[in-house]
Amino acid sequence: MPEGITEQSEVVQSLWNGSWIAALATGVVVWGLILWSVAFHRKRKNSTEELPPQVRYNLPIEMLYTIVPLIMVSVLFFFTARDQNYLTDMSAKPDVTVKVEAFQWSWRFTTEAAGKTAEVVGVPADNYKAQEAPELVLPAGKRVQFNLSSPDVIHSFWVPAFKFKLDVIPGVDNRFQVVTLDKTGTFAGRCAELCGVDHSRMLFRVKLVTQAEFDQYIASQAGAQ
Repeated sequence: MPEGITEQSEVVQSLWNGSWIAALATGVVVWGLILWSVAFHRKRKNSTEELPPQVRYNLPIEMLYTIVPLIMVSVLFFFTARDQNYLTDMSAKPDVTVKVEAFQWSWRFTTEAAGKTAEVVGVPADNYKAQEAPELVLPAGKRVQFNLSSPDVIHSFWVPAFKFKLDVIPGVDNRFQVVTLDKTGTFAGRCAELCGVDHSRMLFRVKLVTQAEFDQYIASQAGAQ
């Protein structure tokens, strides 16, 4: 799995781990019942028995295989709803706000912090060069809000290290917040919604830097505008 770079990514990873364990346990039970049925209830040679004993209208068994799946789905729903509420929570005031504009086929990032604004615009994919993929610079250890918009078709803002993505839909105000961890580095980002011929080249980077480096970056970008 990709290394998580936000507090929210750790919650997502925990939810995935629990879901995989539950799915594996369910699979083991199902595979075991299938193998048991194959081994002990196959039709044997020279057998006069047409069918093995049936359990239709056996109320305890029918209740068992109705209630157990219901409990499993309810548990998965509870943890999913709990974590979704946390991931979509917008109650705190962000330290940095990023307006993300997705267009065919690149990105525009407008970053606002401490009253200063910096803008980075990517080169559309039809004139694409790898070094020109837009780079979104963010401070480590801060709360960042992303406001997503698109002027053309549906895109999806995805940073694998966030372990979270959200669609960018024309006319829909999609927003989310993350708290970046205290680590630095550069991480890949891309569009995760098929949006046209150059969808696969709609790439960007997220660079986490120290607060001092971010302050210097935002001041230099704001001064250049």
